[in-house]
Amino acid sequence: MLSETATELRSAKASLLMRSVKWLMSTRKPVFPHTSEEFKAHMDARELPHDASIPNQFKHKYQVEHWTAAEQAVVTIHPRSGPGKWHMLYFHGGGFVLPMFKEHWPLAAAMVEQCGVSITIPLYRVVPESSYRTQDEVADATYAKLAQTHDPAKIILNGDSAGGHMALSLALRLARAGGPMPGKLALFAPWLDVTMADPAIAQVEPHDFMLKIGTLRSCGEMFAGDRDPASAECSPLYTSAEELAQLPPTRIWTGRHDLFIIDSRTFAGRLRDAGVDARLYEYEAAPHVFMAITPTREAKDVFGLLNEFLNA
Repeated sequence: MLSETATELRSAKASLLMRSVKWLMSTRKPVFPHTSEEFKAHMDARELPHDASIPNQFKHKYQVEHWTAAEQAVVTIHPRSGPGKWHMLYFHGGGFVLPMFKEHWPLAAAMVEQCGVSITIPLYRVVPESSYRTQDEVADATYAKLAQTHDPAKIILNGDSAGGHMALSLALRLARAGGPMPGKLALFAPWLDVTMADPAIAQVEPHDFMLKIGTLRSCGEMFAGDRDPASAECSPLYTSAEELAQLPPTRIWTGRHDLFIIDSRTFAGRLRDAGVDARLYEYEAAPHVFMAITPTREAKDVFGLLNEFLNA
C-alpha cells in the first residue's frame, strides 16, 4: 500500500540476478571517477565522447527514424506494427557530460516492447564541450516537433539520472510558458539536486558503487555553468510548490543503493504536498538506474508499473 508520503517499497530483497550483476559491475572501472579531483582531471584530459551506436538489429525489429532538432541528432523508435498510442520523449543519463551509453538502447527497446510506446531519444551534445543551453534547446525543439504531430496528452516525458532532470526541467519550462503540457511524467533515478546538499545522502554512499558525492558536486558545478547550482533552475528539487502544482501525474523509480534515493523521497513528498498525483517506487539494494538491467525481476516490475501508469 502507498503511504501518505506516496512511497512504496516494491522489492524488499534484491533478486539473485540483480545481486550477481551488481557484483560484476562493482569489479569494473567506474563510469565516473570516485573523487572530485580525479573527475576534474579526467574531464580536462578527455577526448570528445561519442554516442553508442544504435544496434543494427533495431532496423529489423522496429520502425526507426533518424532526424534532427536544434541541429542535434534525434532517434525515434516505433513498435514494428507502427506508432504506439503513447509517445515517450526519453532523455538518457550520464551526468550531462556523457553521451548515450550502449545500455540505454536495450532499455529503450524493453519499453517499446513491454509498454507498446514509441520512444524519441535526443542524442544531445554534452557538457563541457557544449552547455546546458544547448541541451535545453534540443529538449524544447524535440518536444515542440512531437507536439505538432501528436496529442500532447499522449506524450510522456521520461529519463534516467541526469536525463530525469532534463525531463522534469522540460516539463517545468512548458508549465511556465503556458504551452501544451505532456500527459504524464516518469523519472528513473532522477538527479534532483546537483549540490547533493542533504546530509542523509552520506548514509547511502557506502552502498552506491557507481556514484560518489564529491564527484557529483563537481559534475553539477560543471553543468551549472554561469548559474547557481543550488537554484531551482539547476536543482529542480527546490522548485516552488506553485510551479510543482502544474506538473502532470508523475511516477519515480529509484533503488535504495542509489545516492539519489534521498532526494527522490523528498521530491515525491513535495509533489504530493503540491497536489500532484505522484508516487515513488523503491527497490531494496538496487543500484543506480537498475531498470537498465532489463532481465531482472526488478526491471520487469518497473516496466509493468510504467505500463499500468500509461493505461490508467
